[in-house]
Amino acid sequence: MKLLSFLLAALIVPFSALANPACVVCTVAIGASLEISRRLGISDNIIGLWAGAMLAILGYWTIVWFDRKNWHFPGRDFWLIALSVAMIGFVYWDMLPYSPQVFGFLYIDPFLLSSVIGALLFICSQKLYQWMKKRNGGHAHFPFEKVVLPLVLLSAASTFINYYPY
Repeated sequence: MKLLSFLLAALIVPFSALANPACVVCTVAIGASLEISRRLGISDNIIGLWAGAMLAILGYWTIVWFDRKNWHFPGRDFWLIALSVAMIGFVYWDMLPYSPQVFGFLYIDPFLLSSVIGALLFICSQKLYQWMKKRNGGHAHFPFEKVVLPLVLLSAASTFINYYPY
C-alpha cells in the first residue's frame, strides 16, 4: 500500500525535463503497436524486431536514470542495454512456443534472433545519428533525424524479414 501511495504521489510531483536518447511518446507508441500488430496477424519475427528495438530504448532510458542517480560502475552501459534486451524472454514467456531453427551456423529461435537484430539495429542507428551529427557541426541534417533513422532501418529490416524465404 505504501508503494502505491508513493507511486501516485510521484505522478503528481512535477519533474524537470531532461534530454533523453528516446522520446517517451515513441517508446509508448512502439509498446502499444506491438500488441496491435500481433492481433492484426503480423509475423512474430517482425514483432520481435520491433520489440528488440523497444527494449534497447528502455535500456537507454535506464542509462539516463542511472546517470541522474550518479550510479557508475565499469561496463555499466553495456550491461544495462544487454539486460534490457534480455528481457525479451519475459515479455513473450507464455505467448510463443520455443521453436529453434537453423540460421546459417546458429540454432536459435527466430523470434529471439529477430529481437536481437532489432536491438542491434536501434543501437547502430543511434551511433550512426551521433556520427552524422558530429560530421555536420553538431547539428542534425533535418528535423527528427534521430527518429527517422531507426524507423527507416527497422522498416527495411521488417520488409526483408517479411519477404525473405527461410
